[in-house]
Amino acid sequence: MERRGTRMEEEERDAGRGPPRYGKSMPPRYGAPRKRAQKPVRKREKHVFTVKLFNRWDTNVPVNDPSLRGYINLDPKMLPRSAGTQRGRFHKSRMHITERLALKMSVSGHTGKKHKLTSGKFGGNYSNVIGVVEKALEIIEKKENKNPIEVLVKAIENAALREEVISYQLGSIMARESVITAPQRRVDKTLRFFAQSAYRRSFNKKKPLADALAEELMAAYKNSADSFAIKEKERIEREASGAR
Repeated sequence: MERRGTRMEEEERDAGRGPPRYGKSMPPRYGAPRKRAQKPVRKREKHVFTVKLFNRWDTNVPVNDPSLRGYINLDPKMLPRSAGTQRGRFHKSRMHITERLALKMSVSGHTGKKHKLTSGKFGGNYSNVIGVVEKALEIIEKKENKNPIEVLVKAIENAALREEVISYQLGSIMARESVITAPQRRVDKTLRFFAQSAYRRSFNKKKPLADALAEELMAAYKNSADSFAIKEKERIEREASGAR
């Protein structure tokens, strides 16, 4: 037979104090709810995975030229290959800078009206040209004892032309006027000059293409007159200053 407690025991039981009336714990009928004990939160360690270019070089390199920061892509990638996903207009700035250099090495383009070195001899084998770029970066690392990506970025900054000349017809004559070069075109023309210089240095010669490309990049990095890209930049800017 159940024992009926005193009035004070019933009030304490109703208020949430004292032993429960039955064997099982029951929530209080009145008053504030009981607070549950909080479990200790375990702090999870954040693992940062660093991806290096060709599994060798870090791409965390600063771009000092503010106008080129949005057009030199240095996202961490092991193998820079977009496979045509960035074929839209102005989308090539999203491609890795080494991939853009490799594509310029595939088809370096004509130098003015001279087609004798650039017609009918290029193919679309991306694995070959990206191997040439990797070999050139390896040569730069051995000779300069620096991160070759840093050398490549500095070479682009030094060889990127700032202004050029356009021609338009004015009446019966062709007029020339100097214009400021867009940032994306600055990077494009610089990479084209690197590719053309590499083929000039190795065409009909015993020098390998990777060695020729490494020499051009190191000369542009040092802002030397031995670089074809530096000489072309100075020539075009000299013509632009005379056409103002």
